[in-house]
Amino acid sequence: MSIAERLGEVRARIERAAREAGRDPAGVKLVAVSKTKDAAAVREAYAAGQRAFGENYAQELAAKAEALADLPDLEWHFIGHLQTNKARVAARWAHVVHAVDSAALARELGKRAAKAIAEGTAAVKSGPLAVLVEVSLGGEAQKAGATASEIEEVMREVQAHPSLALRGLMTMPPADDPVAARTCFETLVSLRNLHGGRAVLPELSMGMTGDLEIAVACGATMVRVGTAIFGPRGA
Repeated sequence: MSIAERLGEVRARIERAAREAGRDPAGVKLVAVSKTKDAAAVREAYAAGQRAFGENYAQELAAKAEALADLPDLEWHFIGHLQTNKARVAARWAHVVHAVDSAALARELGKRAAKAIAEGTAAVKSGPLAVLVEVSLGGEAQKAGATASEIEEVMREVQAHPSLALRGLMTMPPADDPVAARTCFETLVSLRNLHGGRAVLPELSMGMTGDLEIAVACGATMVRVGTAIFGPRGA
């Protein structure tokens, strides 16, 4: 099956899930996770109408963004754990950063984004860099993310930097556990409501290949799908 065909299937899943939840499918953005896939795969997805792509590693993001600079309207989402020493790369190439998980990272990203904007090298030409606060809700020590009690601190730091625009929250639930996934997604919605609601945090980035329907039912505005579009990692 081609990438275009797989994309069509994923879009159909999103549309079906949204309609079953009484939502407008247009309110759910598909971020095609292209990590470990080559630029040719991204071009194939682009030719099928996909514009938003997610990358986990800063250097891979930079390499693909440069290789695909000829494609208009590409939107790069940095979705992996971002170390402060890689903030410069994300600030230069990303349009959205999903994984701001500490005040220290927000501070460094804000500084780097301000520099990129001033130099005219930022990917976002018309405004600040959009960021989401990553929240750890699955109880998995190996996964990054701010705790529920740290969200306000991270939000304040993001809001202190004119080069950053606070857009929402992101989480990653335990894999292959639909019950735990639903609990995580519902908790993220509750946390959004506690911290200003949609007016302050309009975006909820949650849901991947195996649980996107649950995420859409819970209110996801962005789903991050890789395997169902590009096939298994390394394939």
